[in-house]
Amino acid sequence: MAWIRKKNPKVKLLHCIIHRQALASKRMNAHLHENLNEAVKVINLIKARPLNSRMFKLLCQEMGSEHQHLLLHTELRWLSRGKILNRLFELRQEVHMFLLEQKSAFSSLFENQDWVCRLAYLADIFDKLNDLNLSMQGFRTDELSLNSKMCAFIKKLEFWLKKVQRNSVSVFPTLDKFADDSEINNLNTICDCIREHLTKLRDELVSYFPSIMNQDRTQDWIQNPFVEDVTSSSGLSDKLTENLIELASDRALDLKFQNVTVSQFWLEVKGEYKELSEIAMSALLPFGSTYLCEVSFSAMSLIKTKHRNRLSVQNDLMIAVSDIEPRFDNILEKKQPQVSH
Repeated sequence: MAWIRKKNPKVKLLHCIIHRQALASKRMNAHLHENLNEAVKVINLIKARPLNSRMFKLLCQEMGSEHQHLLLHTELRWLSRGKILNRLFELRQEVHMFLLEQKSAFSSLFENQDWVCRLAYLADIFDKLNDLNLSMQGFRTDELSLNSKMCAFIKKLEFWLKKVQRNSVSVFPTLDKFADDSEINNLNTICDCIREHLTKLRDELVSYFPSIMNQDRTQDWIQNPFVEDVTSSSGLSDKLTENLIELASDRALDLKFQNVTVSQFWLEVKGEYKELSEIAMSALLPFGSTYLCEVSFSAMSLIKTKHRNRLSVQNDLMIAVSDIEPRFDNILEKKQPQVSH
């Protein structure tokens, strides 16, 4: 960081938004944490041993199950637990029968209705967290758009809390279906557990993203300068506000804005609105997450294997992580075919 600050004293430092979201998601109450650990132990008991895995597959085939495999849990892919728990819940009857045959103490877990309810809830909430995580990944993301996604998720949490406070679990489809199928009339116990977890999750996210809850609207004009009354909270000087009004009143620019990305738009108007463009790009340029870095590491591991450890990967890596499509027609036009003499 010292070297970077030396090169550019005005550099903006930002903690990876995806990483902050993952950290906040790890906090849960004791009951759910114990439930999660027990579910992971059950999965690993079956998947980590080849014989158990084969026997479980045969059992699923005999019972005509849609799925015949559980998904193995790894701590590095923490948010992938949504898919893992969903698969475990779908195969809960098969898993229960297998554990009974193996005389495992874990079989009693699937006979406990409260435990299965918590498993269903965990499958639902991790699925929602995983969807949020995936929505924030990609090449063309920025801090403003990622913060908007986090703000939306926090508002969803507050909506889910209101539903649960009325003893309704309709926003959690797996749990809701299980409650209907099992004819569970009293949801007080599971709703208390969910309420505690959602409250803690919301508080954790707010602590990691304090600026989101401050409702700072001063950068709204960057994401859409054509919104009505956007100048009232722009935080710009009088001169720049006048320039923004002029830009927002230009119908041709409004049409152009609808057909290009936000970054492309501000780059294209730089000639006429230089200061506005520079302010906008200073907010859009910083990386909101380490996604590109992680993509580069993944590409590196695929390109430079132990069998190609002396390979110079600079050019190959640039092609692997770039989202720019080559102009093959132009490249081919410059090539001269070598005819035989």
